[in-house]
Amino acid sequence: MASFEQTVFDDNPARMPEGLGTSEAFLAFQERLSRAARVNRSVLLIGERGTGKELAASRLHYLSARWRQPLITLNCAALAPTLIAPELFGYEAGAFTGAEQRRLGRFEAAHQSTLFLDEIGNIPMEAQEKILRVIEYGTFERVGSTESITVDVRILAATNANLPALAAEGRFKPDLLDRLSFEVLFLPPLRERQEDIQLLANHFAAQMAHELGRTDIPEFSDDAIDALESYTWPGNIRELKNAVERAVYRADSERVTDIVFDPFSDPFTPNCTAAMTVEAVKTPDTHTNTADDPSTVLSFHEAVRDFEVKVIRRALEEARHHQRKAAERLGLTYHQFRGLYRKYHEVLAKD
Repeated sequence: MASFEQTVFDDNPARMPEGLGTSEAFLAFQERLSRAARVNRSVLLIGERGTGKELAASRLHYLSARWRQPLITLNCAALAPTLIAPELFGYEAGAFTGAEQRRLGRFEAAHQSTLFLDEIGNIPMEAQEKILRVIEYGTFERVGSTESITVDVRILAATNANLPALAAEGRFKPDLLDRLSFEVLFLPPLRERQEDIQLLANHFAAQMAHELGRTDIPEFSDDAIDALESYTWPGNIRELKNAVERAVYRADSERVTDIVFDPFSDPFTPNCTAAMTVEAVKTPDTHTNTADDPSTVLSFHEAVRDFEVKVIRRALEEARHHQRKAAERLGLTYHQFRGLYRKYHEVLAKD
């Protein structure tokens, strides 16, 4: 059984780890988060992978009245479904094979504090029922026991899944969803925080240089900054951190000029970009109806939309998702391309 994950903060706010950013999207999110932190209710964090949901949960806890107690966390995707209930509620000796002695669960560990449930969409229905009871009545029983235990716990939860859709499919309890969603905070993806990319990149670069024992602070060339700001970042901040750290450690000096976005790109495969483009042309487009299919009747606007999506997707593939280079391939200005990308980003993000 995994051990408890705890985050402990002291009396010095300056030591509280928090996200960096000055963009309008980031500041608006932080304002909503700060307001929600003061209310002793459940909060649901929704965001794509790599957007910093655990960091947001830590900040919610730190800004709440419970901040002096440790934040207890559980990554629900890291455990088999059968292990989630024992982890959350604890168990008595002999409750199941291998339960040699009583063990307290994370709800008991989070008494008078905050419990953060990451990837809550992975919790099985039986455990969901018990979580709902804790939220409504503040009581539960350990696995293998009939003794009722009372706790005072604030629940924060995070997911990148569509919980209302899961509830409609019968895979998530609607009542639990209602209790968890007193406030729902959507973390902005990095593509909506372009003004923050250079700030974050400089931060990660300085950290990596320190780790490598370098005294000079890395500087990015103009082309490198342009590449960072033009990329779509499907992996968000986590992907940016990896790309920047990789670039700093590979650089021969403090000046960083080369950014590798795809570490799996095989340098020994000739014309790999062209091959990918040709394959993309040969493979039927599964994301949209194609105007080239005579059996499909599309309106004029649908045909234009499908054509634009196909052209943008192909240009991004050929440019390795470098948006400024993709714009040049299409004979568009960068701002014209960004306008089209924002228009179709939900469709393009399915790639």
